[in-house]
Amino acid sequence: MNQPELSIIICVYNEEKNIQPLNKWINESIHDIDYEIIYVDDGSTDSTKQEIKNLDDEKVVLVELRKNFGQSSALYAGIEIAKGEYIVTMDGDLQNDPSDIPMMLDLTRKGEWDLVAGVRKNRQDGMFLRKIPSKIANSIIRNSTGVHIKDYGCTLKVFKSDLAKNIALYGELHRFIPVLASLEGARITQVDVKHHAREFGKSKYGINRTFKVVSDLLLMMFFKKYLSKPMHLFGGLGLVTALIGVLINLYLLILKLLGHDIWGKPLLLLGIMLFLAGIQLITVGIIADIVMRTYYESQNKRPYKIRKIHTFKKVNEEIS
Repeated sequence: MNQPELSIIICVYNEEKNIQPLNKWINESIHDIDYEIIYVDDGSTDSTKQEIKNLDDEKVVLVELRKNFGQSSALYAGIEIAKGEYIVTMDGDLQNDPSDIPMMLDLTRKGEWDLVAGVRKNRQDGMFLRKIPSKIANSIIRNSTGVHIKDYGCTLKVFKSDLAKNIALYGELHRFIPVLASLEGARITQVDVKHHAREFGKSKYGINRTFKVVSDLLLMMFFKKYLSKPMHLFGGLGLVTALIGVLINLYLLILKLLGHDIWGKPLLLLGIMLFLAGIQLITVGIIADIVMRTYYESQNKRPYKIRKIHTFKKVNEEIS
């Protein structure tokens, strides 16, 4: 098959009953576009792999992972082998609607947007276990990162290929793709998309994901604000902490000079601990700064992203 314009990446884990109807739905929804469908099987224990092999569709590519690595790693694997100029990510549970893809692709084709994110309109999920926790999480992420996407949990997204391949997805960071794209200097927009209730299989999400989101959010906040300048975070905290420790110790020194007994007092221990903690934070900041310099320089990376270079040679020649 020639290089397709569009690569549709679908990560699946135990979705055997959804494969056949999903593939048919995609083929019925997309016309006049050269595309490939990449199924990434994330260690399924049912007959999902066999169902994909039975599709008999030349557009289909099956990526079989050795075990269950998680959605972020599965997405990363699919993006790595994708050949399309544009990349779509979507769920394999029939809840995302492939008929939204052409509309989202058109927005990306115009060149104004690097990433088009779906927002699930009339979301067909449980209120208390899915919708309310999701709204709370989305609000926290928006306010913490400054990337104002309404629905971070919607997998349906369309990227330019060069952007998608520059986003490193590890751990559980697939929820923060818009934040990672923002770090790459991407122009991001969002559109309402259709959403359907799950008919087959079971949801892979539980309440325990809330704790993963919170821990990953702290990482995203660090990436967003201090990735290229970690000393500003650790050094600032270290200086404040050490200064408080010094002030406490000076106060206790004055008390000692006035004849008071300060040995063994909790305030003395607090002052010493704060001073040492401050020194440690400053040291961590220096080490983190060295690590980031090594990261950029060893891989020939730059701490900036150029969108386009404009030249005005003809204009200058006419003036001269």
